[in-house]
Amino acid sequence: MIRNLNINKLIRHNQKITISVIGGHDANKEVEKLSHEIGRIVAEVGAILVCGGLFGVMKAASKGAKEAGGTTIGLLPGKDKSEANPYIDIALPTSFGYARNAAVACSADIIVALPGSHGTNSEICYGLVYGRPVIDMGNWNIEGTIKANGVDEAKTIIQKIIKEIRSTK
Repeated sequence: MIRNLNINKLIRHNQKITISVIGGHDANKEVEKLSHEIGRIVAEVGAILVCGGLFGVMKAASKGAKEAGGTTIGLLPGKDKSEANPYIDIALPTSFGYARNAAVACSADIIVALPGSHGTNSEICYGLVYGRPVIDMGNWNIEGTIKANGVDEAKTIIQKIIKEIRSTK
């Protein structure tokens, strides 16, 4: 499933799996619901949710993870922790602006791409460059991503990737 990737380098035996949930800051109700469900799944599989820490997809996914007992990390574009949405446990200001998208992608063991715009597209591309598995739930249709049709299929894919990562330790 994971191509062109040495997963032995991704994670050490004592580290938690990180899943970056990426998507637009201007999400409609349908996308917010999908984001919330993906956040819940991240927590249910025992992973840490990483995102850009702001609103839209980021807020909805963080809320879903928190409601399911998960931990969330927000890599913020500015220099102030108060920019984070209220569901972020660990707010990390970067002062990088959009360049923080590279860190959101690089910090992930798995990336789940929801609907968004140019920033989300850049995170997908960074993820592919860094050899991260990118699950496409936003109809991105970018070569190298793994298409998931719905949350159940996304959860199955996430579980398979985690099993693959854990089996190479």
